[in-house]
Amino acid sequence: MTVARIEIPPKLIPAFEGNYRYRCSHGGRGSAKTRTFALMTAIRGYMAAMNGQSGVILCAREYMNSLEESSMEEVKQAIRSVPWLNDFYELGEKYIRTKCRSVNYVFAGLRHNLDSIKSKARILIAWVDEAESVSEIAWTKLTPTVREAGSEIWVTWNPERDGSATDKRFRKNPPDNAIVVEMNYGDNPWFPSVLEEERLSDQERLDSATYAWIWEGAYLENSDKQVLANKYVVKSFPDDLWQKADRLLFGADFGFAKDPNTLLRQFILDDCLYIEYEVYGVGVELDHMPAFYDKIPESRKWPIKADSARPETISYLKRQGFNISAAKKWQGSVEDGITYLRGFKKIIIHPRCKETAKEARLYSYKTDRITGEVLPVIEDKNNHCWDAVRYGLDGYITQKSNAGLLVPKRLLRR
Repeated sequence: MTVARIEIPPKLIPAFEGNYRYRCSHGGRGSAKTRTFALMTAIRGYMAAMNGQSGVILCAREYMNSLEESSMEEVKQAIRSVPWLNDFYELGEKYIRTKCRSVNYVFAGLRHNLDSIKSKARILIAWVDEAESVSEIAWTKLTPTVREAGSEIWVTWNPERDGSATDKRFRKNPPDNAIVVEMNYGDNPWFPSVLEEERLSDQERLDSATYAWIWEGAYLENSDKQVLANKYVVKSFPDDLWQKADRLLFGADFGFAKDPNTLLRQFILDDCLYIEYEVYGVGVELDHMPAFYDKIPESRKWPIKADSARPETISYLKRQGFNISAAKKWQGSVEDGITYLRGFKKIIIHPRCKETAKEARLYSYKTDRITGEVLPVIEDKNNHCWDAVRYGLDGYITQKSNAGLLVPKRLLRR
């Protein structure tokens, strides 16, 4: 049998290399993670059979009342897409197995079939798809069931809420022997045009929180807690559009310890703020910052407004030829800046500004730990790009007499 190369999304290649007990991927729609994991189960089944192993590939979900609700069709399509795999497997109406009968697929729901799963002999791989809803009890029971030497547990899910059992176990605090890869539509080199039409439609008609949940792997958060809820959109625009504006605006935020260094280029046109370039890096050494800033076109030509907390860094960059100075700060300047940002008709973020877009959906007000009530206090995280945006608008943002209270009225206590 001639075995040809297979292609999977480049970002997922590391997920199937090395020796890991857990191979995991989370993210939004259209990322090809489910199709890729389905294909790789068949590859691993082939490898096991060729090495004289026998056993079961378990494909599980939290709920599965029939095979129609399982991953069976996904696996079949993946096998059919590779001729030599299609020759190696038997695909029946209710079964998938190698023709030598050494490796069989089993499809099961965890909620009602965990006890019967325990009796499955020699589970080589347990792939849990749509794993967001899997309970901690199910994980606790499943993991010791997959106990063959060299056996693995694979997990794919679309995050929905911060704090789900799957997210805690494999994303927030993953085991030492786990590899976890985030996959979204932009990571799929074969993202189909029909889904691109749907994505663009959703981008126009949905609120930013729902769009980010569907397509960008974000949690389905309460939009009231998002600082920039319904104010921004991630959308391409011409690279020369800035020439219709009065000027370019550059803002820089300096990283401390593990915080990132950022530089953003933006402009204002027709009462909209356009954010068109970013550089974002953790651990950027001082002597590397000039080359770091030079990645943004015209960064040496226009004034840069920066975080005033690092005068020595500003002084160094001045000596390197940048027209950089400190942005003004005052008590309540963050709140005043947010009020100014929300005053734009729309904030348009170019898709190449990935970190700015990510922070736009994560930049949030605090919530009460017990009640979940959104509080008029801004979380000091996921804000490095947006601090740079505010610094770039130095002179446009002005101090208000009631600084510190300028948050959406819906969040003010009565």
